[in-house]
Amino acid sequence: MRSILINGSTFALGITLMFNTGCKDYLDQIPDNRITIEEVFQKKEPSEQYLANVYSYIPDESNQWTDNPWWGNSDEADITWTKYNIYRLNILNYSPGATIFDKWGTYYNGIRAATYFINHIDGNTEILSLAGQVLIDQYKAEARFLRAYYYFLLMRQYGPVVLVGDKDMAPDASAASLQLPRSTFDECVEYVSSELDQAARVLPLVPSIAGVPNQTQLGRATVGMALAVKSRLLLYAASPLYNGNTEVTNFKNSEGVPLISQTSDVNKWKKAVDAAKAVIDLGIYNLYKEPGNNAQKSYEDIFLVAGNSEQIFVRPNNNQVELEVHSTPRSAGGWNGVGATQEQVDAYFMNDGKPINESSLYSETGFTTVNGVQVSNMYLNREPRFYASILYNNTVWRLGNMNAAGTINFFRSGPNGSAGHATDWTRTGYLVRKNVSPETNSGANSANRAFKRPQVHFRLGEIYLNYVEALNEYDPTNPDIVRYLNYIRERAGIPQYGPGTNQLPVPANQVEMRQRIRAERRVELAFEGHRWFDIRRWKIAPQVMGNMHGMDISKDGNDFYKRVVASTHLFRSPASYWFPISQYEIDRATLVIQNPGW
Repeated sequence: MRSILINGSTFALGITLMFNTGCKDYLDQIPDNRITIEEVFQKKEPSEQYLANVYSYIPDESNQWTDNPWWGNSDEADITWTKYNIYRLNILNYSPGATIFDKWGTYYNGIRAATYFINHIDGNTEILSLAGQVLIDQYKAEARFLRAYYYFLLMRQYGPVVLVGDKDMAPDASAASLQLPRSTFDECVEYVSSELDQAARVLPLVPSIAGVPNQTQLGRATVGMALAVKSRLLLYAASPLYNGNTEVTNFKNSEGVPLISQTSDVNKWKKAVDAAKAVIDLGIYNLYKEPGNNAQKSYEDIFLVAGNSEQIFVRPNNNQVELEVHSTPRSAGGWNGVGATQEQVDAYFMNDGKPINESSLYSETGFTTVNGVQVSNMYLNREPRFYASILYNNTVWRLGNMNAAGTINFFRSGPNGSAGHATDWTRTGYLVRKNVSPETNSGANSANRAFKRPQVHFRLGEIYLNYVEALNEYDPTNPDIVRYLNYIRERAGIPQYGPGTNQLPVPANQVEMRQRIRAERRVELAFEGHRWFDIRRWKIAPQVMGNMHGMDISKDGNDFYKRVVASTHLFRSPASYWFPISQYEIDRATLVIQNPGW
């Protein structure tokens, strides 16, 4: 690898995250392995490598224990190992002076790199001679999209942020030049939204280079990616955490301006409606269905079939095999520790489309023999997404280094139980099956034999759910609410809402529909990194966090099937709504106000 020296900061070349680029021999001829910034932005390949570096800040969300806390610090999953930062987060053992999952500086580095690229790529003589201004304009739009996306990632984790603008800022900038206050959340939303719009006007509909579609460029920014980020951004902005949140009246910037809107504005929901519909109206994405129209396999293959019709924004290079290893039972060569909570298990519907507390099909007592294996009745007659997402006791499946399908169990003395290993056992008695491919040999030393596929960050199923949620808040009698909610349920293989035979009654009012939409979102988008943000933006986290339950992994036999507290995921209001900004950053930028509760 070779480096370029840019404003005193070293950027790696040869990054292959989004492009098939690499180090070339000609770089070896440059003294001290450095090329000047002027040379970078006069040549095509170094400029593209710089842009690849800007892409590299897109997070890989495979690691849910030290890098991303979105599963294990919500009520949908529990990460078993206490040695990782996720455990510190769950017991509130962190502070501005001892931050964890700290991305503030990382994303600002990405923002700075994108800005520098935007400001310096014009006039690249080699690109102009080979492809003309059109390619430069596309590359600038990609960098603009990425900059907006990194601002969004900051906002979802920290709330209102500092908007730096278009001025180049060196990594070694003086303290005086860093004295910028946090903008209000609404100002941040307006800025990021406008940047996404500006990028979308130039970006191609499909991955392309200078107008020529190229599927080898999967992951390169498109119109759909920009509009999908805008959809999620505006949905969050319209939600109770940011729209009329009077519980944070003292959260003000250095000028005394409230950083969170104190007045609810229904028009924010209208903006979210329009943003989601804009993605839908592109007409280039569809809910994925596998050729046989099998509901369970269709849901599984959203994540396992690369480049399918539902995927909007993916990260081609990733380390999903690491997630698979951690989610795979010991008996299949894995580490057996990414557990679904009982709360998430209970959220899945029955195959009559009803929640477990409303369905006559649900029973928590007794057992049934299925394919020669005794299965608890609580796991029978569940919807297809349940079987695609949850490994429960006595599941029969083939994965990892298993040569044939076999029984997976989690009771105390079993091959995956707590008596068999000091640390590698699920505390809930379940494992997450979703996005774990049977094609991967998940043995601890088998990362090079992973089943490679893109990591899905945005997909059409989410956009449909964004649309119906926002529409229910803005125009609760609009027939599109039921229509698009039913699209999700139809693909899931469960009864839809409507007057027909075998359909369920349409929710009677806005409040009931809100509950149904949230329940659908919890199931459809489970283990995709949404739940952490959803329970916070809805302001229900204080009610749903706390004791997480599972089966009794300390017992064998039928005694295993008893609900017990498996772990505790603490939530302290208001501190737990947003991560603290590190004290180092606060000391450097004295106009930046710390988040509430810290």
